[in-house]
Amino acid sequence: MKKHRDQSIVQITDPKIEEYARKMTTQESESIKALVTSSSEELEYIDMLSGNLVGQLLKMLVRISGAKRVLEIGTFTGYSALMIAEALPEGGEVITLEMNLLYQELAEEHFKRFDKDQKIKLLKGNAQDLVTELDGEFDLVFMDADKLSYSLYFEKVLPLLKTGGLIVVDNVLWDGFVLEPKDHKSIALDAFNKEIASDERVEQLMLPIRDGVTIIQKK
Repeated sequence: MKKHRDQSIVQITDPKIEEYARKMTTQESESIKALVTSSSEELEYIDMLSGNLVGQLLKMLVRISGAKRVLEIGTFTGYSALMIAEALPEGGEVITLEMNLLYQELAEEHFKRFDKDQKIKLLKGNAQDLVTELDGEFDLVFMDADKLSYSLYFEKVLPLLKTGGLIVVDNVLWDGFVLEPKDHKSIALDAFNKEIASDERVEQLMLPIRDGVTIIQKK
């Protein structure tokens, strides 16, 4: 997710290239398209949605890894949770965490409307507290919440992740501001990126997709 920020210091991907990539990528399902329309009608901004490139990446990672149990930190209106749910096998589950009351309400409506509420469990509250209450092992974790807390979330979810499991982290390039970090979020993201790059417990790949996505695998 990302909210409006000042002008990027660099163009991460040429807009024409990104548009071409979107056209050449599997398109969103009708349910996802309807969710985007619904979100745009309810909110003044929807650029916190992960978008189809990241969404399809998540779906592919779920299928390739054979993930059955997924944790999402940061629900917003349910776009990425719904994407993940579409890729899960029968009996699969997404547990998604959200503290914003409006986003909770919208996400619940979307999960019921698109008949995915059996696969998606929404936990309401502060993710920092909710993560400590989770039981069992996860195959994949998607982090797309408070950027200042990425390092904390990572340390809390890594013990819950199976060996070989994946953590996917969104907005790691933060419109390029990590190159010259000055504000609190870009400083925190730069620090997080460096922590992951030097962490011997994992292997990682940073991709310049949209606002930057890092795929982390637990050794």
